[in-house]
Amino acid sequence: MKILLFCCKGFEMMEFAPFYDVVGWAKSEYEYDAELVTCGFERNVPSAFWDTEIKVDKVISEINVEDYDALAIPGGDYLYGFFEEAYNESFLELIRKFNEDKKVIASVCVASLAIGKSGSLVGRNATTYHLAGGYRQRELAEFGVNVVNEPVVIDGKIITSYCPQTAPAVAFEMLKMLLGEEKVNVIKQGMGF
Repeated sequence: MKILLFCCKGFEMMEFAPFYDVVGWAKSEYEYDAELVTCGFERNVPSAFWDTEIKVDKVISEINVEDYDALAIPGGDYLYGFFEEAYNESFLELIRKFNEDKKVIASVCVASLAIGKSGSLVGRNATTYHLAGGYRQRELAEFGVNVVNEPVVIDGKIITSYCPQTAPAVAFEMLKMLLGEEKVNVIKQGMGF
């Protein structure tokens, strides 16, 4: 099983790390069939805050959707250019392909806005950042989404959530769809959840 972890510039580390750690525990601690491949528009992707960046395994032009079972998308901060890449047509097309192929798509916080903009959430239930008067949820609704004000919302194989605090729950839900609940419970117990 292979997961593509896509980082747009300005991604939030707190939303990135749970995917990386949960899949890491599955593979290294329990020897489950789980591989994580990081991806971005450039080889070095800057995160939000403190000039921290990561070096990714692949760039978007190298991705063949057929090689992956899931797409994981951490949210980010618009002040650091997150939506410049999250709303890039190449990324929106990648999301569409994962959705058309009925693969798992897991997002944290405002990453669901990219899924919404891709058209993959029209008429479906989803959520996004809920604080600051819910303005991001109103933006999501403009994409034809049925916005549900809950921490984690699952509609088919698309997982969305409403703030950074939900990132571990999203990572576990994604793995549950890929590995099954029994294996995920083993991982959760080992990680102290």
